[in-house]
Amino acid sequence: MTTAPADSTGTALTPEYGDRVIAVETAGSEPIPDAERHGSPLQLLWTWASPNIEFATVYIGVISVLFFGLNFWQATAALLLGTALGSLTHGILSLDGPRFGVPQMAVGRFSFGFRGNLLPAGVNALVAGVGWFAVNSVSAAFALNTLTGLRPLPSLLLVVVAEIVIGFIGHNFVHAFEKYAFPALAVVFLLAGVWTFKEADLGGASAGGGIGGFLLAFSAAWGYTAGWNPGASDYSRYLPRTANRFKTALYPAVGLFVSVAVVSVIGAASATIVASEGATPTAAFTGHLPGWLGDLALLAIILGAVSANALNVYSSAMSITSLGLKLPPWLGRSAIVVLCGVAGTAAAWASLADAGHAYEAFLLVIAYWVGPWLGVVLVERWLQARTPVERLSARLGDRTFANWPGITALLVGIAVSVPVFSNQEKYVGWVPERWPSFGDITCLVGFAVSAGLYAVLRRAAR
Repeated sequence: MTTAPADSTGTALTPEYGDRVIAVETAGSEPIPDAERHGSPLQLLWTWASPNIEFATVYIGVISVLFFGLNFWQATAALLLGTALGSLTHGILSLDGPRFGVPQMAVGRFSFGFRGNLLPAGVNALVAGVGWFAVNSVSAAFALNTLTGLRPLPSLLLVVVAEIVIGFIGHNFVHAFEKYAFPALAVVFLLAGVWTFKEADLGGASAGGGIGGFLLAFSAAWGYTAGWNPGASDYSRYLPRTANRFKTALYPAVGLFVSVAVVSVIGAASATIVASEGATPTAAFTGHLPGWLGDLALLAIILGAVSANALNVYSSAMSITSLGLKLPPWLGRSAIVVLCGVAGTAAAWASLADAGHAYEAFLLVIAYWVGPWLGVVLVERWLQARTPVERLSARLGDRTFANWPGITALLVGIAVSVPVFSNQEKYVGWVPERWPSFGDITCLVGFAVSAGLYAVLRRAAR
């Protein structure tokens, strides 16, 4: 068990939550006191690896080949590049946990002000707790349906109950679940990957995706990976302030990169194998595997989805507590997890009929807001590098603190990039409509515009 440190007056503090695993966490967005700090950076390795050893990650590779028209090697290059960039920023943001002891969206108050932070925190609550929760629950429901023959809706309901329970219990239980899920998921997906590569046509020609398809695949991989960035410090905020900084950044970045890269590349290889007509996405992925391995892969898909959604529903609740709203006492973090899970379940139910295209659109859309948000947040980190932590920490709870350049740069980045560069099935922006070879570079443009504008406005405001 963790030994409680002394507080600033020298009095020994007894942790109420500490490192207990089977205990419902009560903390919200307030800073975690030193007496509650525990763990080591190593736990971030599997906490960020397990949630990505799942079918949603497989499908990034699948759509890169089937929908974006790339061959296996082109898809692999795009997937690795997008994943690497998203993993790098994830490691950097994980450093905020030991430094401030608050969720990532609460750290956003530095960049957007206390009230301005309502927008990004609210968006992340919807994206994680509704969007991602729905995506992963649908893949798990299809896997359970394929494995047992149980109809998709009851399969969905069984899966979401497990996901909500893990998030309800809280931080320590989430870490423990991911730790024990990791070896099982890694072994099964690696076995499935070996079989997939044996059957795959890796030398097949592309379907004419070109540079546009490459940029679409890159954006999808970057959007998927960087989509975890707004929750980075949610799982490092209990680490002691003295935790090794290099390891605190390295382990989550490595866990995220290796898991997303390996599993998505397996997905790209599987897309070169002809599937039976009318097969569900999960059945298409497991159809070429021997029966015993196919069943294990389906079980792993279910476990992986639960692993991912435990984080999604937990981080969604953290984002809501980071809004700074005065909520009734009964509406604490655990109750918010349940409400987010119910909303995500409704979205999953609605998307059961056309999961593939819904997922493709969702992957690109999340990058549209994450890019500008990340641009502002990283510039703010750079500008505050020499500011004492004590001064910054005091600002976190200051409801009067405003930072209009941050919210302005965020909105301008979105307003410039989305209408002009987006390339969606239902809306094509001005640039890709005239030059399809641009694919979809909305996230890159949004990041660059917001980062550049914020740097200028922030210095002018000072």
